[in-house]
Amino acid sequence: MNRRQFCAAAGAGVLLAGCKNLAKPQSEPVRVFIIHGYGATVADHWFPWLARQLQQQSITALPVALPDSMQPDYRRWQDALSQAVGMPSGRTILVAHSLGTISLLHYLSRVRPHKIGGLVLVSAFGKRIPTLPEINGFNIDAYIDRCRIDFAAIARMAGNRIELISADDDTIVPVENTRYVAKELNGYLHIRATGGHFVDRDGFTQFPPVLESVERIVQMLQE
Repeated sequence: MNRRQFCAAAGAGVLLAGCKNLAKPQSEPVRVFIIHGYGATVADHWFPWLARQLQQQSITALPVALPDSMQPDYRRWQDALSQAVGMPSGRTILVAHSLGTISLLHYLSRVRPHKIGGLVLVSAFGKRIPTLPEINGFNIDAYIDRCRIDFAAIARMAGNRIELISADDDTIVPVENTRYVAKELNGYLHIRATGGHFVDRDGFTQFPPVLESVERIVQMLQE
């Protein structure tokens, strides 16, 4: 072996060794944000149960506390989402319920992440609810009117990783409202015969279908 061949072989060996020592890039962990709705806290309904179930699977679950939920303020809720969620990534899954859904959809339309991991929306709505203009003195119509949703942009962010859940007997957010959101987002809608508004007074301190939706999205992100 002459000097030139030796040097070439040595150089190749160094490069090969260097490649072997390179650590494989670690993928960003999946994070699941849980966003409550009107009159609720992170400790209500099925939210704590969902967080525990995800944590038992080593999935980071992050309940988002929104201020003064009996009299929600549009700007304060958007600020709270900004502080808690920040800029979502392709490994961010967002679970929201009721008023939390339209608040989240507006937030995503405003900050416009390139990609998100997925959405699970429960009792969702994206425009005025004719049967519920206000509740307990809170002007829902005025809140909704401040929300601007770019459904097409959100659908692109999440791809085919959007699931929605509604009940035929939901008297607060009738199923037609969630069906509208599902159509606009091209999401998969699960309609249950019963369940009401999926809150604790309806018997929902646990909600396996939401967990199953999150698990499906996590699996898709891992493929």
